[in-house]
Formats: sequence, C-alpha cells, structure tokens
Amino acid sequence: MSDEFIINQLPSNKILLKGKEYHFFSGTSYLGMNQDEDFKKLLIEGMNRYGMSFGSSRNGNLQLDIYEQAEEKMARWVGSEKSLTVSSGMLAGQLVAQYLKTQNATFFYAPHSHAANFHEPNICLPNLSFEAWATTIGDEILEKNALHSVIVCNSCDALKLSRYDFNWTSQLPIGGVPHNQAITLIIDDSHGLGITGKNGSGIFEQISVNPNIRLVIVSSLHKAMGIAGGVVFGDNDFIETLRHTAFFASCSPIAPAYLHAYMYADEIYARNLQNLQSNIHRFNLQISNNQLFSFLPNYPVYYTLQDDLYDFLFENGIFIYSFAYPIKAGKPNTRIVLSAWHEEEQIDFLAEKCKEFSQI
Repeated sequence: MSDEFIINQLPSNKILLKGKEYHFFSGTSYLGMNQDEDFKKLLIEGMNRYGMSFGSSRNGNLQLDIYEQAEEKMARWVGSEKSLTVSSGMLAGQLVAQYLKTQNATFFYAPHSHAANFHEPNICLPNLSFEAWATTIGDEILEKNALHSVIVCNSCDALKLSRYDFNWTSQLPIGGVPHNQAITLIIDDSHGLGITGKNGSGIFEQISVNPNIRLVIVSSLHKAMGIAGGVVFGDNDFIETLRHTAFFASCSPIAPAYLHAYMYADEIYARNLQNLQSNIHRFNLQISNNQLFSFLPNYPVYYTLQDDLYDFLFENGIFIYSFAYPIKAGKPNTRIVLSAWHEEEQIDFLAEKCKEFSQI
C-alpha cells in the first residue's frame, strides 16, 4: 500500500498528485455536490445573504428563518413529522445519544454501529452478523427488563456492502416484551440519505414500527447532500425536546448559506441522482460476471477483499479508497466509490482496468 497523500485542491472526478492526474473513485461525495457549479452558485448566493456562518445559539433571542424553512422541507421530503439540523453528522448522533442517556435508557447496539451514536466511549459491539443480532434483540430487551430501551443501528453496512433487512422492526416488541415498554429505534442513514429510497429520501418511510416504538433517523448531510451539517428526523415531541436541551443550545448551528442552497437545489439533486444511477448501471453492466466485488443494487460503492487492486489501479492512473477505518490499524477497507461527477469514459476505463486485474 502507498503512503498517505496530501493535496492542495478539493477532489472532484480527478485529482493531481505530484504532477500526475488520477481518476478519483473515492470519498463519499456520491452526488458530486461539493464540486457542482450550480450548487456553488446557490451557496455563494446564500453567503451573500447570510454571511459565512451564524455565530449564535439556535435558542437565542434572534432567529434566522432559513433554519425552520429548511427543516420543514427536509421533514416533508423524508416523511417524518419534524427535523432538526446541527453542524455535523457526529453532532446529530451525539445530540440524540446524550439526551437519551439523561433519561436512564438502556442502550442496545447492533453490529458495526457508528461511533457517532455511542452514548459513552468504548462501546463493545456484538460480534455477529446483523441478521443474527436482529433475531435476538427482542430477547435481550426482555432479559434487561428496562423501562426504556434504545436500539441503535446503521441503515446498511456501507463498508462491506451489506443491505440490512428491517422486517424485524414491525415485530417489536417481540419475545414477550410488554407492549407498554418504551423503545426508541435509532437508525443512522448517513450513507443512504440522498441516494436511496424514493427520490433519495432515505430509509425513514421504509421502516414500519408499532405505536409504542419511537423511530428516530440521524444522518450526516455532508456526504450525498453536500451540506456541511447533520440532521435528526423524528416525531414532533421528540424533536422539540431535543431543540430545547442545553446540549443543542450550546452548539453552533449549521452555516445558513448551505440551507439557503438546499432550499433551491431540487433540480440539481434530481439531476445528479439520475447521473449517479446511470453511472452505477453502466459500471454494473461491465462487471456483471466479475467476482471481484461485493456491491448492492443501485448503490455506488464496490467492496473487495483484494487489497492489491489499489496498487494496480494506482499504477494505471486511478485512485480508490483503501485504508483501515475507523481505527487506523489492521486490514484496509478497499473499495471503489462512484459519483455523479464521473464521465462515461471514466466509468468505462475503470471497468476495463478492473477486468484486467481479475485476469491476472
């Protein structure tokens, strides 16, 4: 594996390393928003109106209307009653986790849950498959007999490309758990929002729960959406409670210029989502008989156990994702990431080189 590289420009579909140009198939800018010229114009328009940032508490005595407007629009899009934006996806997870911690809730974490949603450091995650964990979570809740149980999981395994089955959520409470027991289900949709679900609206409307189950979705907006911030989706009462916590009041808000851009970017998001889906379809057709990758239908990430693919593609002018995550130790996670910003010629070149590697 090569050493880390440092560049002085933001990646797009190509990057410049030591004077040589490489096709860039890494990162998480699935819709290419951080280099979209039309989105940049909207962002600059927002900066001219609202400045670079809003240096105040969202609970102060002077409010900016753009926050409420954008949050109402996001909630309608996703299908939740209400939403609340914060300045990062990590903060979205911590806002929810730290509030529920004050409610003496008992937490149950699924395998591979993201650390952004931990209520305390050094959580020990279950060492089994998501499917196996889902069959036992009801029994775990019953055994603990807690007054309030919190279940935390991701919407999918975005590292090793596994799509999770959430049919079990409609059966909660299960295994004899009393129907009056409070259960909060938190799903991190950071790698789904913007590119999965109807019109990119993510997983919210795909989850079915019983009336005593509170569904909360947390997500980064920085990945597909190209917005430097995070969001929490949920029912009116829960979001209003979060809104008035000291944790939320003490945090700097998301820069309002991004939300201004979001308000007027519907056509840009729709166009880029269509471009991304076209790129996925084009690449899939060319690797359909290739056993090199694990991947999901209509999803832009391709995972491989063959870490040597990184060096091979790098030698051929293609830069892909390959490093250990989230802890910088152990086996690298090697994968290819497609984006809306890739041209057809780049997709074809990548597919050709992947075929060559498979034949070696």
